[in-house]
Amino acid sequence: MIITDKRCWAEINLSQIIENYRIYKNQLPEKTKIMAVVKADAYGQGDAEIAEVLQKEGVTDFAVATLDEAVRLRTSGIQGQIFVLGYTPITQAQNLIEYDITQAVVDENHAKLLAKLGPRLKAVFALDTGMNRIGLDADYPDFCEEVIRKYSDKFCLQGIFTHLCTADSMDKEAVEFTNNQIKKFEKVAKRIEDLNLPYVHCLNSAGGLWNKCEKSVFARLGIILYGLKPSYQNQLPEGIKPALSWYSVVSMVKNLHSGETVGYGRTFKAEWEMKIATVCVGYADGYNRLLSNNFYVLINGKRAAVLGRVCMDQIMVDVSDILGVEMGTKVTLLGQDGDEIITADDMADAIGTIGYEIVCNISKRVERKYKYEYF
Repeated sequence: MIITDKRCWAEINLSQIIENYRIYKNQLPEKTKIMAVVKADAYGQGDAEIAEVLQKEGVTDFAVATLDEAVRLRTSGIQGQIFVLGYTPITQAQNLIEYDITQAVVDENHAKLLAKLGPRLKAVFALDTGMNRIGLDADYPDFCEEVIRKYSDKFCLQGIFTHLCTADSMDKEAVEFTNNQIKKFEKVAKRIEDLNLPYVHCLNSAGGLWNKCEKSVFARLGIILYGLKPSYQNQLPEGIKPALSWYSVVSMVKNLHSGETVGYGRTFKAEWEMKIATVCVGYADGYNRLLSNNFYVLINGKRAAVLGRVCMDQIMVDVSDILGVEMGTKVTLLGQDGDEIITADDMADAIGTIGYEIVCNISKRVERKYKYEYF
C-alpha cells in the first residue's frame, strides 16, 4: 500500500510557462510587445502565481475577462496595467478607479455610462471587426472615429483593440476573413493616430504567430503561454509544451467477474474476468462525464480505459494488464507517464470540445502545486 496525502491534484511547471513565453516572444517582430492573458484563473492554472513569475520576467501588461479577476491580480501584488477586456457593470465601475484597472468599452452606451466616472478612469474601446461579440462596428469607420474622439477626453482613453476569430485556422476562407478583420482594424487605427494611444492591439496568440498587423503594438498571449494549441491545425514552435499535469490516485483494486457491471446505469458489462481500479477523480473535479466509457488514464506507464460512467467523485478503470496497481498508486489524467502522454487536446478530441475547456474546467477542489524545472 502506497501512502499519499492527496486524492487529486494538478502540477504547474512555472519554468515551462517562462520558456513558452520566451519562445513565443522570439517569434514576434522586435517592436511587438506582449500582453499576458491570465483570465479564467490563468486558464485554470492560477492567475496570481502565473502573473507573478511573468512580472519577474518583465511582463508589465495583463488581460483578464472580469473585474473580480483584475482585483485579485492587483491585490496579489501585480503592478503595471491590468485590462478587463470584457463587460463591467457601471455599478461596479468605481472599483476600476480604486484598483487602477483599465476597462474595455463594449459599445457607445457603455461609453456614456463610464464617462460619468471622469478622467480618472482608464479605458480602451473594443472594435467589432467581424466576430459580432463586443465593440464598435468597424464596418462603419466614420462612426468609430466619431465615438472614439467624442470620448477621448471624457475618460483616460488608452487604446483600441479587436479580436480575430479565425486566426487559428489555415483554411483559405478563414485566412481571408482574418485578413479582412485586420484591414478593418487598421483603417480605424490609422484615422485616430494623432491621439497617440499606447494600447492598440488586434493579435491574439494565433494571430501573433501567423498574421501581421502594422498597427498592433501588442500581441495578447493566451493559450500558447500554457503550452496548448489554439486549434488542431496549428503546429507550435519547438519547445512550447503544456505546463500543467493532472494526477490522482487509486483508492481500491478489485476483480470483476464476467457478467458483472460497473457504475451508474450499468453501462459497462464485463465479458471476461477483469481487474479494475477506482480512481479519485470525477466530474466535480472537472473530469468530464462525456469521458464515460470513452477515454483512458495512465498508470505505471500504461493506458487504463475508463469503464462505466464518470461519477461525481470517482471513476473506474481497467487495470487487467497493468502490474503493481494498489491503493495509493499514482494516476496520470493529463501529462506523461513513461512513453505515454495524454494532452488536453487528446481529451478534448474524445468529447468534441477544445483543450481550452479541459484545463479551464479543472475545479477548485483540485489543489494546484507549483514547481520549477530549470532548462
